Amino acid sequence: MSFDLAPEYVELQATVRKLAQEKIAPRAREIDTDATYPQDVFEVFRDAGLLGLVIPEEYGGGGAGILGLTIAIEEVAKYSNTAALMLLLTRLPTGPVLIAGSDEQRQQYVRPIGTGELRAGFGLSEPQAGSDVVGMRTKAVRDGDDWVLNGTKCWMSGVVQADWYCVFAKTGPADSRKHDDISCFIVERSAPGVSVGRTDDKMGVRGVDTGELLLDDVRVPASNVVGEVGGFRLAMLGLNSMRPIVAARGIGLAEGALMYAVDYVKQRAAFGRTIADMQGMQWKIAELATEIEAARLLTYRAAMMADEGKYTKEYVPFLSMAKYYASEVAVKVSGEALQMLGAAGYMKDHLTELYYRDARQLTIVEGTSQVQLGLIARGVLDHDLWWD
Repeated sequence: MSFDLAPEYVELQATVRKLAQEKIAPRAREIDTDATYPQDVFEVFRDAGLLGLVIPEEYGGGGAGILGLTIAIEEVAKYSNTAALMLLLTRLPTGPVLIAGSDEQRQQYVRPIGTGELRAGFGLSEPQAGSDVVGMRTKAVRDGDDWVLNGTKCWMSGVVQADWYCVFAKTGPADSRKHDDISCFIVERSAPGVSVGRTDDKMGVRGVDTGELLLDDVRVPASNVVGEVGGFRLAMLGLNSMRPIVAARGIGLAEGALMYAVDYVKQRAAFGRTIADMQGMQWKIAELATEIEAARLLTYRAAMMADEGKYTKEYVPFLSMAKYYASEVAVKVSGEALQMLGAAGYMKDHLTELYYRDARQLTIVEGTSQVQLGLIARGVLDHDLWWD
């Protein structure tokens, strides 16, 4: 068993690390302050071929898989979780299409994501249906060769910039809680009746707009149904395969926050020595570094499993562990890093307060920590995860 990355991933890691240091790090604070979409960062990713990392080569991508995107996001998230989210959005909305879409759908909608010609968003959550996904009220009714969609999706990252949306809607009775009554649709931004509602004023991860997608009698051709009608399982498969990618945002943020704090305490004099010379500080640094490495191992394993197609029910505990642990570590490390700087860490003069705010998103998005714990526990109870 080798824990070393293959040479091509080592090269990718070095390339993205250099790009992040030179192009992303200098923009991190400005992106947060202005909360304006960083088109220049998008173009940097496009020109470097990073938008197509996770897209198979037959659809014009780099074919680096979930692991490749995980590695890239980890490097970028050391400096900006907004920039990391931009990379994540190359896989979240395309995931269901890559898993169950037709070749025509992949050519028309996935291929342009990799080249930067199009951007996409993922519509699952609703105001009254966050973790309770089957409680969604967005309705799709068949009308001839089309489906007519009505409803509201919320908390959608990239909603303003997207050219198309991967949207889940009820194809059965509005009050049904049957999985077979939910289906997946590709909805084009230009379709009549599609509009963006309110955008959210977020605590962190500013710069990529999050907000509402409004669907008012939107006609979607039957050819834009992803997979089969009654494809709720597709939503779960898509999210399962995303766990390591979200986790990568957590480990990258934790690494960036700890490195920033360590550089500070090595220079900050107190009581006739530096803060870094104090044993209590050294123990805290060691503790956090250990937890980051544990999160990385869980995340890389999960990424490799996802690339092998292991994101069905029996593998969920392992995938959820990565997302749960890495996001919680991000919150812990960012909080401890801020504390290491004391009053200075609370001020916008330092990035520690930015790391702290950005980290809080990660335990909520794409399945809260509590949802992940429930999935892990169910896996143990069902013996999907068992040691005997």
